[in-house]
Amino acid sequence: MSVDAVFDTAARYLTRAAVLFLAAMMMITVVDIPLRAINLPIFGTFDLVELFLVAMVYLAIPETFLRREHVVVEVLDEVFGPRLRPVFETISTGLALVLLVLMEIHMIEPALDMYAFGDETKDLEIPKIVHWVPILLGVACSMLAVALLFVRDLLRLAGSVGVR
Repeated sequence: MSVDAVFDTAARYLTRAAVLFLAAMMMITVVDIPLRAINLPIFGTFDLVELFLVAMVYLAIPETFLRREHVVVEVLDEVFGPRLRPVFETISTGLALVLLVLMEIHMIEPALDMYAFGDETKDLEIPKIVHWVPILLGVACSMLAVALLFVRDLLRLAGSVGVR
């Protein structure tokens, strides 16, 4: 199995997990709304939706990067033409990698603080560190995905200028 296939498969499984969190979040909300109308709300809805939202967002990001389906502003393409597009893609991928590394580094301390202080959600008393697991996992997997893309971009650029 190639490196690309491993990354694609792992990212696909993370996205499937994100879809499950989205479905659970939707079901809880859809059931809770009519129950609130008759004064029987689901206890802990906010805590669960908050946790599921965090998991959904951060677990889906790696595949978004791998597919290059994130939001892109192509102002420089318009100014400089399509010839320099690979250069701009490589630079932006490198900057994304730097940003993700910085995010991961700076997220570890707050996660450890929440664990050390025993922070919990209001109603269900879910330890807040549980929220940090999909965040740290999603950003770490995104870093790996973007690192793979950055290597691909560098190789593509090297090939286009004749460097082997």
